Amino acid sequence: MKVLRNCFRILVGLVFIFSGFVKGVDPFGTAFRIEDYFIAFGIPWAGQFALGIAILMCMLEFTIGVSLLLNLWIKKYAWLLLLVMTYFTVLTFIDAIWNLVPDCGCFGDAIKLTNMQTFLKNVVLMLLVVPIFMWRKKYRSALPVTLDISLLFLAALAFTWMSVYSARHLPLIDFMAWKKGNKVNKTENLPVKFYVTYKNKKTGEKKEYLASSYPWNDTLWMSHWVFDSQRVEDPNAEKTASLLVEDMQGNDVTASILQNPDFQFLLIIYNLPETNSDAILHFLPFYKKAQADGKTFICITSAMPDDVRKFRMAHGAAFDFYNADDVILKTIVRSNPGLILLKDGVVIDKWAFRDFPEWAGVREKYFK
Repeated sequence: MKVLRNCFRILVGLVFIFSGFVKGVDPFGTAFRIEDYFIAFGIPWAGQFALGIAILMCMLEFTIGVSLLLNLWIKKYAWLLLLVMTYFTVLTFIDAIWNLVPDCGCFGDAIKLTNMQTFLKNVVLMLLVVPIFMWRKKYRSALPVTLDISLLFLAALAFTWMSVYSARHLPLIDFMAWKKGNKVNKTENLPVKFYVTYKNKKTGEKKEYLASSYPWNDTLWMSHWVFDSQRVEDPNAEKTASLLVEDMQGNDVTASILQNPDFQFLLIIYNLPETNSDAILHFLPFYKKAQADGKTFICITSAMPDDVRKFRMAHGAAFDFYNADDVILKTIVRSNPGLILLKDGVVIDKWAFRDFPEWAGVREKYFK
C-alpha cells in the first residue's frame, strides 16, 4: 500500500510540476487564455489582472507538484491539491460541453489538447488526487515541518522569479512556431481564415464574421454590437505558422515577407495603443542605421489604418506598416513591441522591447 501511495504522489506531482512550468515559463501566453475566459464569462474588464493571476496560478500549481514529488508538508497541501483539481475539473467540464474557449492551455503551448481531452485528463487525475487526499495523514516527510515550508517557499520564490523574468523579456523556453531557428515559410495549401463574433447589446444575439468583412466602419452598427470572441480556422495548422499579412490596402503580402531570401527586421506590435512608446523612441535610431546599411525593416500590427497614421505622426516612424491578426502576432513574439530578425523564412533572432539591441552589436554579430 505504501508503494501505491508513493506512486500516486509522484505521478501527480510530476504532472503538476510539468503543467505549472510550461505555463509559467510563458506567462503572457497563459494570461491571454485567462483573458479569453474573462471575455467568455462577460467580464472583459478583469483582463488587466490576467498576467498577475497567471503567474500566481502557475506558481501555485508548481509548488503543489514540488510538495507531492518531494513529500513536503502534504498533510496541508493535499487540501490545496483537492481544491485546485476540483476547480479545474469543473471548469474543463464546462469547456468540454459548451466550448467557451477553444484552447484552455492546460499544458501551455507545449502540448495541445482539445477541451474534451483536457476534461478527461482531469478526470483521470482526480482518480489519483482523491486517494492522495484520503491518505494525506499517512505521508510523512523526513524533514522538520519548518524545513518543508522553507523549501516550498524557496520553490515558489524561484518559480515566480522565472515567470516575472519571462514576462519582462521573452519566455526562457519558447514553444511557439516562431522560436529562434524555426523555419516559418512552409507552404500552405489552403487559406487561413480569421473569424470574429459580435454580440448585440440589447438582444444578446451573436453573429460571426470573417475578420476582414465585419462592418467595423459602420458607426451605427458598432454602437449596437460589442466584440464577443474570435477564432482561427487553419486547415494547415500542422504545417505552417498561420500568418496572414496584408498591406494597408488589403493586399496579401505574406509570401513576399516569408519568402524573402535576405535579412529583414520585423517590428511586431500586436496592440498599437498599448505599445511601449519609450521603446519605440529608443528603437528609431536602430531603424535608421539599419536602413542606412540597406537592411529591410517593416512593422506588422493589428491596428487599423487610421490608428497607424496617428502612431506614425506621433512617433515619427517612417517604416512601412502591415496588418495581421493580433492573435497570431502574439504567438510570434510575446513582447509588445517585439523585434524579429528573419532570413529566408528562418527566425534568426528575436528580442523583447526591454532587450532591443544596438545596431553596432547586431551588425557585428550577423552582418560583418
